[in-house]
Amino acid sequence: MKRISIIALYRRRRGGLALALLLALLAVAAGVGLLGVAGWFLAGAALAGASIDFNLFAPSALVRGLSFLRIGARYAERLVGHGATLHLLADLRGAVFGALARLTPRQLARFRGGDLVTRLTSDVDALDTVFLFVLAPVATALLGGLAVALVVAFSLPSAGLILLLSLLSACLVLPIGLAIASRRSGVQARQSAADLRTAVLDAVEGHADIEAMGARAAVLEHADRLCGEAGQARQTQVLLAAHGQWILQAAAGLAVLAVLWTGLPAIAAARLTGPYLAGLLLATLGIFEVAGPVMRGAARWGAARAAARRMSDLLGSEPDLQDPERPLPVPESGELAMRGVRYAYPQTADDPAAWVLDGVDFTLRPGERVGIVGASGVGKSTLLHLLLRLDDPGAGEVSYGGCDLRRCAQADVQRRIALLSQDAPVFLGTVRSNLLIGDAEADDAALWSALRAARLDTFVRGLPRGLDSWVGETGAALSAGQARRLCLARALLAPAAVLLLDEPTAGLDAQTEADFLSDLPRALSGRAAVLVTHAALPPGATHRQLHMREGRLETLAAAVQTM
Repeated sequence: MKRISIIALYRRRRGGLALALLLALLAVAAGVGLLGVAGWFLAGAALAGASIDFNLFAPSALVRGLSFLRIGARYAERLVGHGATLHLLADLRGAVFGALARLTPRQLARFRGGDLVTRLTSDVDALDTVFLFVLAPVATALLGGLAVALVVAFSLPSAGLILLLSLLSACLVLPIGLAIASRRSGVQARQSAADLRTAVLDAVEGHADIEAMGARAAVLEHADRLCGEAGQARQTQVLLAAHGQWILQAAAGLAVLAVLWTGLPAIAAARLTGPYLAGLLLATLGIFEVAGPVMRGAARWGAARAAARRMSDLLGSEPDLQDPERPLPVPESGELAMRGVRYAYPQTADDPAAWVLDGVDFTLRPGERVGIVGASGVGKSTLLHLLLRLDDPGAGEVSYGGCDLRRCAQADVQRRIALLSQDAPVFLGTVRSNLLIGDAEADDAALWSALRAARLDTFVRGLPRGLDSWVGETGAALSAGQARRLCLARALLAPAAVLLLDEPTAGLDAQTEADFLSDLPRALSGRAAVLVTHAALPPGATHRQLHMREGRLETLAAAVQTM
């Protein structure tokens, strides 16, 4: 998948964002103009009531026209601006999810679940601040303010200069200061959100153990501390925004005083009319109203910046397992083999004593079933990962049909070889949605065939809605044995010639385990399989068994059943 940056995603939506900015400028111009004309109109109407000659038609028509223009422009700006922002956030979420999918399992293991969820959800949502509360308000306030300052300066040059300087201070200098001041609280807000979400997920998943071990008080104390840190970060942001609003009002007051200070003598000297000065005063107040959202956005800029940095770390991450520039096609069938394979985890690759696999030779013929047993931690799961090319060996070769898997694309390898891991999840959804993960194009006949092979069809037919029955979160509506059989059926739907099974009976009772293993040969329907297990394999479950010890495979026994 091609790497993409946050800036590139903004460029992708530049048309909608630019249109929203133009509509915002139009709305600001109409709003400020409405206030100015209204002030001129009201003052002129009062003077007209005092028998001073004043044309009421033109300003009253302008008030009506500007009112409708402001309403329409504001509605269109909200519609276009929020639409573009929501599409941008959707792009960001898709890019972050794509970056996660690109990483290898070892890389993903460095993150905690709550942290990944936070990066994908609230970190992305934090970036709505950038356009809606910072870029758009600052741009409209500065451009609109420049226009108002020029109008004021035409009649009152010194007041126009003070107005422009006040706007620059309120809409540029002050937000930059608030953004700098909010950096620390922004980082704290994003990190505390990730930590709090992780704590909640851990507490939900480990609730039974927490209660059984009397650890509730410690867990609650930890959650209270995280809530306090999150609250402190939010309070700092609110205080910064409040201080910004106070300074904004002071700048607006200074600009109004400047207009009054220079405007009243101009009226006395007959260089300016009273209604015109009233219009300038209200227009000055109106342009400062645009800067209100800037203070809130600037105070949250630190959080948005921290969120962007966390997402950029993911978007810029390169998978530590790369496909070749010109991958070879993976043969349709053939032997899956290892020759002299050695493997060590990256941090121990230079320590000869730390090789997890040390000179492994292994061959799996088409249609053959091989069982691998051994103590925990000797590298059985690592061997399966190498066979699936979830990692590459440090030495030696893994091949399929005589083709070195390092010269093939990972996606092509995984179309020939499928994995049923010991922690294969049942996803939130229906029986059908879980099965379609194995083959998205499978029809009902294929789904029932896979369920029949896994000996789960009778149970599913007895459910109220059959394939469309809800299985609950993590398969809560299923027993442990039914969940494992559903995962097996999903793996059987994959168009793979080889199936790797990593402790498929973990957590099952003895009878369910025995039934599962006895049914396995029939379920595989002639496919080759590597079965890693601690369980006692019943006769006929495999054609031969190997024992892994000290990083190597040794022949344990030949199965009674012949091929």
